[in-house]
Amino acid sequence: MPSHRYRDVYSRVEVPPTSREWPSNRLVAAPLWVPVDLRDGNQALAEPMDPGRKRRFFELMVTMGYKEIEVGYPSASQTDYDFVRLIAEHGIAPGDVTIVVFTPARRDLIERTVESIRGIRNEVVIHMYTATAPIWRQVVLGRDRSALKELILAGGRDVLECAGALPNVRFEFSPEVFNLTEPDYALEVCDAMTGLWDAVPDRPVILNLPATVEIATPNVYADQIEYMHRNLARRDGVILSVHPHNDRGTGVACAELAVLAGAQRVEGCVFGNGERTGNVDIATLALNLHAQGIDPMVDFSDIDEIRRTVEFCNRIEVHPRHPYVGDLVHTAFSGTHQDAINKGFAEHRSRAAAEGRAESDIEWRVPYLPVDPADLGRSYDAVIRVNSQSGKGGIAYLLESEYGIELPRRLQIDFARHVQQHTDAGGGEATAAELWGVFQHAYVACPRAADAPVLLAFDATEAGAVIALDIGGTVYRTTHEGVGPVEALTEALGRCGIHVEILGLHQSSIGAGSDTDALTLIEYRVGGRSAWAAGVDRSVLAASLQAVIRGATSFVR
Repeated sequence: MPSHRYRDVYSRVEVPPTSREWPSNRLVAAPLWVPVDLRDGNQALAEPMDPGRKRRFFELMVTMGYKEIEVGYPSASQTDYDFVRLIAEHGIAPGDVTIVVFTPARRDLIERTVESIRGIRNEVVIHMYTATAPIWRQVVLGRDRSALKELILAGGRDVLECAGALPNVRFEFSPEVFNLTEPDYALEVCDAMTGLWDAVPDRPVILNLPATVEIATPNVYADQIEYMHRNLARRDGVILSVHPHNDRGTGVACAELAVLAGAQRVEGCVFGNGERTGNVDIATLALNLHAQGIDPMVDFSDIDEIRRTVEFCNRIEVHPRHPYVGDLVHTAFSGTHQDAINKGFAEHRSRAAAEGRAESDIEWRVPYLPVDPADLGRSYDAVIRVNSQSGKGGIAYLLESEYGIELPRRLQIDFARHVQQHTDAGGGEATAAELWGVFQHAYVACPRAADAPVLLAFDATEAGAVIALDIGGTVYRTTHEGVGPVEALTEALGRCGIHVEILGLHQSSIGAGSDTDALTLIEYRVGGRSAWAAGVDRSVLAASLQAVIRGATSFVR
């Protein structure tokens, strides 16, 4: 790897020295979330959204509760311009939602942007941006610091001239690539803009400080944000915003530390779509707060429907391991994880019952599940899935959740061995139905064996039980007094030379309701070896007798 071609952040930009306060701060409330899927996210799509997809995505974000939404770049495409006009002419935005539109610092494009918002009754933010980092100044813009500052101020004056008289319009400025811009220059330009736009608490200016290309560990970004937070002029008239990207895979961490460092507003995309490796994922950020007991101020209670809409609009699938929303994020295949989760669910249910409260109301503390899947509209069906790595806890959980069967612990251990053989042979995942099939083969179905006993009759009389057995073509009839049915059958087998000792008997049913089969599980000993057998029948008695016959067949084999 030719790593010598690259320089670290400290040799590319001055990182402001500071006596840091952010490491000791805590997240206690949600910032203002601003989804930019319809602009920044849309620009990153191979096939940008058509009007129908844009509207569907916008309506989703409104339903979720976002109060400020960047809706487009109206000077960049007719589709974006028309969508802003749709909002203006058809009132599809609720009155409490602020509309944000995006423009570069160029007069003709600013005029086009202001034209697009005319007639919108909602609060509107005109978001102007210009890149400020040295490489961009030298390679892209061809201006030194002073010339670029004048270009930015000229754009700011154009915004003020075109929209300053509109009472429902506020302004936002982004020094693009802020995180690679000299701190003193970023501060100088931002202060000049808040002075020009007369930032005051009643009409605050948004200063948005993007990590346009992520180039450092998150603590560096936090230091840069805290420097601005502590040194900005007119701080009480400024809403300090951040816009992290995810080039290093730490966009979420950058945003969280930036909020600790003084940021009040976060721009990003739902599930993180954006150029290169994406914008910061504001769904993950919000649900991280939820998992810490902080109201995220947006509604993810039907996260699968949100995912379906985002996938439809972006034409990009969400990864199965994506935090909170992926198909596998609440799923455990590992045996140790499954055992802990199974025990955690049992403890959760018993605690709710003991407190006389609903399970959805009490504190969540199930191991390996940082949030309750039900909070996000997920069922528990896929929490535990069985493959060759799984253990007895997961297997028992699936049989109980799908069939209502509770396996004794020693039987769980024995059954796990059979499942391991099945999954090793197949190499894949075992469904609950497959597990039930393996169970029936291992414990219920009677294997063929010469001289295996066949129960011909079991008649209960006042005198006791009369039993008829066929063993190798010979019929044996025996009578038994003063014992229960299972003991009577084992006595009858013993008189025929088949000695089965019953160590334990467990009775259950398969499923719920009145229309169910009975399941009897027995632990038995034959020739010094203990094993398990089961019987299934509508009759509890017949199921118990079947289980004993199944055990006796193993003696013959």
